[in-house]
Amino acid sequence: MDFSSDTSAPAHPRVMEALARVNAGHQSSYGNDAVTAELRGLLARTLEIEDFDFWLCASGTASNALALSCFCPPTGAILCHAEAHIARDERGAPEFFSGGGKLQLLGGDGAQIEETELRDALARIDHGFVHETPAHVLSLTNLTESGTAYPAARIAHYAALAKEAGLTVHLDGARIANALVSMGASLADMSWRAGTDVLCLGLTKTGAMGCEIIVLFGEARTKFNELKARAKRSGHMPPKMRYLAAQAIALLTDGLWLDLARNANQRAQEVANLLCRRPGTELVHPVHGNEVFVRLDDETAGRLRDAGAVFYTWLDGSSRLVTSWQTGADTIDQLASVLD
Repeated sequence: MDFSSDTSAPAHPRVMEALARVNAGHQSSYGNDAVTAELRGLLARTLEIEDFDFWLCASGTASNALALSCFCPPTGAILCHAEAHIARDERGAPEFFSGGGKLQLLGGDGAQIEETELRDALARIDHGFVHETPAHVLSLTNLTESGTAYPAARIAHYAALAKEAGLTVHLDGARIANALVSMGASLADMSWRAGTDVLCLGLTKTGAMGCEIIVLFGEARTKFNELKARAKRSGHMPPKMRYLAAQAIALLTDGLWLDLARNANQRAQEVANLLCRRPGTELVHPVHGNEVFVRLDDETAGRLRDAGAVFYTWLDGSSRLVTSWQTGADTIDQLASVLD
C-alpha cells in the first residue's frame, strides 16, 4: 500500500517495450532522429494542431524552469499560487534558470488562484515603475498541488485576463492527464484553445520512466531557439533523445496515458470513500484526480502505518495519499481490510 507518490510507481510495461524497440542501430543526436520525428506527428494528433514546437526533458522541474526562463526576464516576475510546485518544490529553479526572475505568490482555495487576487496582481503591473518587479508570466498548475483541477473554461478565463495585461500563460501539466479525465476535457481544450502559450506536458507521473514535453504554441514558438540554447547551457539537451521520445509515443498511442490516469483517478476515489467511512476522517480538498488529502485521527493513521501503508503528512497537517496507474483492486481490498 504505497500511496507516497505516483513517481514511486514503475514505468509502464509498454514504455519499457518501446525503449527496447528503439535500442538498436544508430540515430542522429539531439532530437534529429526518426523516433522524435514520429512523436511530432503523434503530438499533432493528440493536440489537434500543427502550429507548435516541442522539447523533451527528463524531469518536471527542468521543463518548468526552462519554459519559464524563456518568457520571464531577470527583472520580471511570474504570477503563481503560493502552493504551486514551482514555488514549493523546485528549490528556486525558475529563479535560477531565468537569472533572477521573481515568483509573485497568490492565494486561493485548493491551490487554485482566486480571481480577485489575480485581478489585483494584474492591475498592479507597471513596467515604468522601477521600484517593483512587473509580472511577465502567469503560471497555472493542473492538477494543482492540492489535487484539484482547473476546468478548461477557468483556464481560458484566466488566460484572457493575463493576456490583456500582456502576460505569457504557462501551464504546469505534471498531472494533466488526471485533470483531463476528471474534467472530461481534451488536451487541446485545456491548452492552446484555452489560451495557454507554453505547456509542460507531464508523462512521468502517468507511467513514463522520465519524460516531460515542453510545447510552445503560436507566437511563443519564436522562443524555440532560445529554449534549445538554454537547454544546452543547462545540461538538458539529451544526446539520445529517441529514448525520451519512445516513452511519449508508448503512452500517447491509443490514449494509453488517459487510460492509466483514469485508473489512478478511480482508485483515488475508492481510497477517499474508504477513509471517509471512518469517524473523524475529513476530506480537505475535493478529489479531482489521483491525490487524496484527508485529516485522519491518530488511531486511523496509526493503523494504516502499522499495516505498512506509506503516505505523507502535508504542510497543513493533513495526510496525502496518491494513487498511480499501477494501483489495483487488490490494494483497495487490502486498505479496506485494514480499516474495517
